[in-house]
Amino acid sequence: MRDEVTSAPGRAEIVRVVAPNPGPMTLAGTNTYLYGADPCVVIDPGPDDAGHLDAVRAAGAERGGIGLVLLTHGHGDHADGAERLGVEVVLPGDGEEHRGLRALATPGHAADHVCFLTADRVCFSGDLVLGEGSTFVPPDGGSLSAYMDSLRLLQAEPIELICPGHGPWVTDPAAKLAEYVEHREMRERRLLAALDRGERSKAALLAEAWSDVPAELRPAAAIVMEAHLQKLEAEGRAPSDIHG
Repeated sequence: MRDEVTSAPGRAEIVRVVAPNPGPMTLAGTNTYLYGADPCVVIDPGPDDAGHLDAVRAAGAERGGIGLVLLTHGHGDHADGAERLGVEVVLPGDGEEHRGLRALATPGHAADHVCFLTADRVCFSGDLVLGEGSTFVPPDGGSLSAYMDSLRLLQAEPIELICPGHGPWVTDPAAKLAEYVEHREMRERRLLAALDRGERSKAALLAEAWSDVPAELRPAAAIVMEAHLQKLEAEGRAPSDIHG
């Protein structure tokens, strides 16, 4: 099956190539982006899939070649194909600029996560913000707090288009970011309500606070719940007798 190749709405300088790795966590597949021309920058080359990388090379050839690969983070579905493109690969730190793209440190989904911002108000958001659904945030002792801080950091930027790591273009960034903040706060409110009633079983907490999550995503939701509980514990708002 040929990879889907499309241009961003109203942004001819941005091309998206969707990798053939669909799934509950990756949606239709990982979005690989080509930005600029003569040569272009590839953002998140995606998995080490020969067909996908051929499609990226072909799209790059139409834009004067590929001069640089930038990564939003090191997870394999975004980064495993990077070395195959034969150019420099960079996962930049906060504030670094590469060919018109400014890196903004946005940890939470991953400790090394960055977003890329352009002068004309485009954000390549990696897995901080998806085109649909919510982002997986693991419990690593503070990642959820970092993730919320990262969302609010992005809210302070003048963004007109988000190019997410998975899913469709986000053409109303302000609404999407507000939705993301509210989604996490809603989960926290549900957890706190159950805890305030005296519920201490993790299975019961998951069933209540994530009651709307499909069965195939419940294992991932259980991991995300651990991140919420760690956040509440760090803030002194979690009882000590929660059990598995």
